[in-house]
Amino acid sequence: MAEQLSSSTSTSPIEANNDNISDNNNNHKDNKNKENKENVIDPELFSCMLQPATADSDPDYIGVRRLLLFRKAESGVRRRLAKKLGIANTKLPEYSWKQVAEILLDDGRWLPSSSPLSLLYEVDSWSSSRDLRSGNLASSHRTSFSSTASDSDQPRRQGPEPAYSFVGMHCIFDQCKAAVTILKFGHMSSDLLAYGASDGTLTVCTVSDPPKVIKLLNGHSKDVTDFDFSSNNQYIASSSMDKTVRVWELTKGDCIRVIYGVSSQLCIRFHPVFNFSTGRIIKKLVVDSEVTSMDHDHTGQLLFCGDAQGCIYSISMESHSGALSRSHRHRTTGKRKCPVTTVQYRSFSLLAGGPVLLTCTQDGNLSFFSVALEIQGYLTFRCSLKLAPRVHSIRASFCPLLSLEKGEYIVAGSEDSNVYFYDLAKPKHSCVNKLQGHRFPVVAVAWNHGENLLASSDLYGIVIVWKRAKTS
Repeated sequence: MAEQLSSSTSTSPIEANNDNISDNNNNHKDNKNKENKENVIDPELFSCMLQPATADSDPDYIGVRRLLLFRKAESGVRRRLAKKLGIANTKLPEYSWKQVAEILLDDGRWLPSSSPLSLLYEVDSWSSSRDLRSGNLASSHRTSFSSTASDSDQPRRQGPEPAYSFVGMHCIFDQCKAAVTILKFGHMSSDLLAYGASDGTLTVCTVSDPPKVIKLLNGHSKDVTDFDFSSNNQYIASSSMDKTVRVWELTKGDCIRVIYGVSSQLCIRFHPVFNFSTGRIIKKLVVDSEVTSMDHDHTGQLLFCGDAQGCIYSISMESHSGALSRSHRHRTTGKRKCPVTTVQYRSFSLLAGGPVLLTCTQDGNLSFFSVALEIQGYLTFRCSLKLAPRVHSIRASFCPLLSLEKGEYIVAGSEDSNVYFYDLAKPKHSCVNKLQGHRFPVVAVAWNHGENLLASSDLYGIVIVWKRAKTS
């Protein structure tokens, strides 16, 4: 199928004993002390990885929290280790962290990373249950309500959350030296993953056993703002702040086309109908402000765009000529106009009974719309969720659609270094789960095709692939 591009615009110092004593007994003690150091965990380092403290936090509170986090992390590892070995927790011998990792790697919870620091990352998945007996069945009628939630809200803790509980980290990619601001899995792929960074690089990797980087695409001179896989995953088209769009052939890792623009290219999608071979503009439509995010339906006849002023547009495309016409615009009601960071279309939703659209703005406003295909993509507002305002452009995503669920679940990163799961259909207690493991703001998330793996990336260049628990 031919395709066309649519784009728009510390370590603390260690004191050593300098006495030169050559006595054999002292040498034996030094060797013994060196071995014991392998078993010592720095609680400050471990707790900072789990939850970095803010600059204005109270020192006494920080100390208590770090101690509690250290004990929690250590007890969790010992509990899993005892379960793995089939012995009592109190009878565990002293293991080094390297030995602990080698034992736990056998049960499929973790996969090794290229960095030894990755062994210290630990997932803490807080889950909660929803009462499936309460609430109304999905209805096609309009229901509008809003909710206010904070990123620090604790998930509901009445029981396990079967849909979005995780067993741990599947793998970690930490070779990138700049912020990873966008990541996606390949079309209909559970294994192919790519991510773009603020240094202009694109990394393509596989998450199968063993996970590995297969291509590093260098060519952009500034931030990669967006990219998209072609339908057969043979090509990647990327946009950048350097005012260019590049098309890459993945088998060779070569850039086969460069399209020069007059301004920064902010988002891009392959179109399922038109050919991208020439790189020339077929049709153009001007909207009110910079287009910062977009998506389309499976036919390509409807495009959905968000701009820098927080407006959402439905755009119709004439399939024969490619003519574009704006059919609907949704304006934000707030006084402050913030860029739209996410526009994601889904062909069906149990909550709306039809196609839906998810949008996210930089001020932390998640909005959910039903889409009327028979009226050229007319958007009907269904519900919204207000999160804490963001400094960075943080993206959100639909969660997997589960037939027995009556909510509408969203996953998003956060500037407190966690990944949160929200139920848009719950005005109160919308947070249903939280993943801890990053040390810096999490700005992008993506599901694979099988919806058993979730990838997240942060401003430090770390990409974590989480493994979702199996559900019946």
